[in-house]
Amino acid sequence: MISNIEEEVRKIKKYALDNNVPIMVDESIDYLTDFIVKKQINSVLEIGTAIGYSAIMMALSNPNIKITSVERDKDRYLEAVKNIKIFNLEDRVTLIFNDAFNINLTDKFDLIFFDAAKSQNIRFFEKFEHNLNESGFIITDNISFHGLVEDDSKIVSRNVRGLVRKIKNYIDFLKNNDRYVVSFLDIGDGLSIAEKK
Repeated sequence: MISNIEEEVRKIKKYALDNNVPIMVDESIDYLTDFIVKKQINSVLEIGTAIGYSAIMMALSNPNIKITSVERDKDRYLEAVKNIKIFNLEDRVTLIFNDAFNINLTDKFDLIFFDAAKSQNIRFFEKFEHNLNESGFIITDNISFHGLVEDDSKIVSRNVRGLVRKIKNYIDFLKNNDRYVVSFLDIGDGLSIAEKK
């Protein structure tokens, strides 16, 4: 293992800030890694690798965990490959460079984590829920979308308005999904947790 984990994590966070790459806020990543430990999650499918920050943090929280993470942006994917290598996690984190809708996975996972195109959450859910283990969880980040879901009076652009509407549709989709017990958490930028009944 690398000698100074905190220092390397700081470097990734700084890179994200400097290059405008959205990564999970501290409060959310802390919740997610605690959740993994508490629920003894040993396999994760992540949609939206970005530069590998959340995959690395999840891998560091549980020495037995295996993570498969999908990213369609080439630059971010290559940065993630580099970061995974720095942490010597290549044997536990598998990165897939592709659009999530172009891949078909047969593996089953304890946790599926959506942190990609917010407008596609319903499609992600419908495509990948068959990859969830019997007592598995689907967690989605940015359910609040900078507070705009709760208060859309601050929205200035039509694109953002459309995006917020799609997040609201996803929230309704979760609430009306009788196969899952769903909770919404006011943590970081908002998280939803759907647990298979």
